[in-house]
Amino acid sequence: MIRAGRKHLVRTREQLAQDMGMAMGTFRNEKPYAAGGFPAPISSKGVRVMLWDGEQTDAFLADEPVPDLPPVGADDDLLDRQEAAAELNVMPKTWDDYKTSPQIAPHLVVVHGVEHYPRAVIRAFRNSRPGKQAATGRPKGSANAIPRSQLHDEIAPLLDAAPAIAINEVREQLGMAYSTAQQALATLRGDRIADLLTAAPELSFDQAAEQLGYPPAVRRVARQATARTHREHDHA
Repeated sequence: MIRAGRKHLVRTREQLAQDMGMAMGTFRNEKPYAAGGFPAPISSKGVRVMLWDGEQTDAFLADEPVPDLPPVGADDDLLDRQEAAAELNVMPKTWDDYKTSPQIAPHLVVVHGVEHYPRAVIRAFRNSRPGKQAATGRPKGSANAIPRSQLHDEIAPLLDAAPAIAINEVREQLGMAYSTAQQALATLRGDRIADLLTAAPELSFDQAAEQLGYPPAVRRVARQATARTHREHDHA
């Protein structure tokens, strides 16, 4: 996490190697940042691109007391992929879908090749997500808390924000049984594919699903729902 107002201080491994007068190969082999007392990275654990706060590393290299970082929680903190996912209490793969939302995408901040987003933007997105209050207020296992007549209206915005959203994510956000979420999500995807095929009959089913952003793993049940929608229209 890059604390608010400290983007200009961020240092990479390559920059640290220069600061320490070391060849990059030597730096990689010796890993001086693993020495006792060296400031901890400000990037998430296990990431490919490690980042540090330059004020802290400069102090350490000058054999001076390493200053503490500002407290976590400011609106202008910049969160990386793992941190953004944790802020929303979702898996990083789900965040990969969410970050394409118009509420989030324009606020992308790339720091040394690493994507970051302001905490305030992520919080605003979290607070606007459908079913948030219901999901956080219901005990786990309370099934079908939303009347079936409202299911599609509740799920539609989630599908808009993340076309590849998983069943468990819908279930957890809206507080419904797994089977209910599965059926409603498949039906909604099937209806949307059917609408697109009606508007653009030159498309195949897979082309329509691809255009809507639905991954191959969900297309079998969506295909069944699409066929059901077409039958209902034919009998209408």
